[in-house]
Amino acid sequence: MKQDEKENKNEFIIFLKKLKREKNLAAMAHLRRGLGKPAGTTTEMYPYIGSFLRKEPDYKRENALYLVGSLFGFYWKAENTKGNLGDSMFLIKDESGSIEKRFAALLNANYEDLHHHLRQAVSLLKSKEKPINWERLFQDIRNWESDDRKVQREWARGFWDTNRPKNNQENGETEIENEGEEK
Repeated sequence: MKQDEKENKNEFIIFLKKLKREKNLAAMAHLRRGLGKPAGTTTEMYPYIGSFLRKEPDYKRENALYLVGSLFGFYWKAENTKGNLGDSMFLIKDESGSIEKRFAALLNANYEDLHHHLRQAVSLLKSKEKPINWERLFQDIRNWESDDRKVQREWARGFWDTNRPKNNQENGETEIENEGEEK
């Protein structure tokens, strides 16, 4: 299989989901140890990341592997297959505006500080047991620095979309929330 085909199928996320299905708590603990540390500096992650590294270094892809791997190890229980992180953060938006301020800081984060802001966002989602689209997050991290800021604009649309259906929102339910969640 060509590397591009493997990337399109996002074999890394498939692998992480397999670890989840197997309830491999040791693997999750090893991946979680990379939280807040520079990519590639946590040797416990190597057995899980190593086979996805390319012979030709790709800085953005490798950072995305380590970052998503560590975040997944931290919060692997709820996932969905639709939407982006802005859509997920919408599910925990509060009246005080504190989530909105954190989300705005995330959108303004430069690539070097992205891991810090993503860890906070995922921690908030975990505390409310809201899902994350891991495949999309992996791709969005890789494209964070695009000149057109497409990722940031799409996340902003997901978070501030005023045309979003209000179905059961009082109870904390939306279309995205039910996608792929374990029952």
